[in-house]
Amino acid sequence: MSFIPEPHETLLPEPLSVSAVAYSIKNTLEQTFSFVRVRGEISGAKLHTSGHFYFALKDEQSVLDGVCWKGVYGRLSFKPVDGMEVICTGRITSYPARSKYQIVVEAIEVAGEGALLKVLEERRRKLAAEGLFAEERKKPLPLIPQVIGVVTSLTGAVIRDILHRLQDRFPRHVIVWPVLVQGEGAAIQIATAIEGFNRLPLEGEIPRPELLIVARGGGSLEDLWAFNEEIVVRAVAESHIPIISAVGHETDTTLIDFAADWRTPTPTAAAERAVPVRRELLDIILKLSERLNRSLLRYIEGSTQYFDDWSERLSNTKTIFFTQIEQRLQTLVVQLKHPRMLLTQSETNLNNLTNRLNLSAKQYIEQRLLSFQNMSQLLQSYSFHRTLERGFCLVRSAKGEVFKKAAELRPQQVVTLTFQDGDKIAKIQHEAEKGSIFGPDSQGSLF
Repeated sequence: MSFIPEPHETLLPEPLSVSAVAYSIKNTLEQTFSFVRVRGEISGAKLHTSGHFYFALKDEQSVLDGVCWKGVYGRLSFKPVDGMEVICTGRITSYPARSKYQIVVEAIEVAGEGALLKVLEERRRKLAAEGLFAEERKKPLPLIPQVIGVVTSLTGAVIRDILHRLQDRFPRHVIVWPVLVQGEGAAIQIATAIEGFNRLPLEGEIPRPELLIVARGGGSLEDLWAFNEEIVVRAVAESHIPIISAVGHETDTTLIDFAADWRTPTPTAAAERAVPVRRELLDIILKLSERLNRSLLRYIEGSTQYFDDWSERLSNTKTIFFTQIEQRLQTLVVQLKHPRMLLTQSETNLNNLTNRLNLSAKQYIEQRLLSFQNMSQLLQSYSFHRTLERGFCLVRSAKGEVFKKAAELRPQQVVTLTFQDGDKIAKIQHEAEKGSIFGPDSQGSLF
């Protein structure tokens, strides 16, 4: 015989709300991971309009969301981008609204310079492709600028080195625009300073510089990162005032070195490039002045000798000239004839011309007369009167028309017969019979 035991009452915990569980997890995470340093590659980087920076850290197997609040992000010496390997320092927490855990970043450092150099190279290529580093954009530097603008920090040795070097070489009017050279807001301040100098009026209360020097002392790649930011590089490239880049030491290179009109290895070298040595210029001017004086003296001496030589040659030339004139006048006097002789000669020439003209006219008239006589004889030989002398007569009408054929005559027509010795009037009686042209009448028959 068996017995079934009576069940005991099970004691279950009170149910928790979702929020209670979420915030319990949040507290646990924050207590356990209140300070961590996580290394990974940035992915999905996004700067929100609020100024907060959202991203994810990833490695080969996992992904950790992260957030960098606006105040922290503004203090970063560089701006994180996708693909950059970094070390984030902060705390692990959760976001109860989405049941996610994330790292709240207090600081970001580059895991190695290789990551920054990769970003730097990619940015350099991008800006170079836009033409910001092209040589044709470079502007010539003024030989002796009257006003020099300096964009740098007021603290540190950089500004003192520049001012001392300018004072030693060639004192100039210097205007300093103080800026942060690293950290939060440095890039914006540097770009604003460059743009501000360019906006100054040419003849305003604050004179507009003829040359700008953008300078900073040496430092790590992260320290100099502000001078690699696009906003600064573009401000340098678009400046109407020539710019000398003097960032870091001789081995340091930033992107504004490519965009500037001149790059120097140090701030001191920038001051040396900005102005020449005044004493050297004075020595050069003195030497040139001495050369000019010597050249002028030689010129005057040469001119004096030249003048003396030409004065003597002019005197000789004058004597020869007047001698030749005198000889020429004497020759002309010998050739000169008395007016009476000229009149006589002219009269003789006129008489000769008159005789020649008369002779030519007489010969011409005789020739024309002989020609006329020949033409007259020829005309007479062709005259019809010669034909009449051989026994022919000319028959004409009352109007003077000449009849060439008998058929042209009509009966009773009155005609004029022209013989060698005169004219006769005749009337055509009827058609002429053989051997006669007139009918029987008192005048008889001719044929």
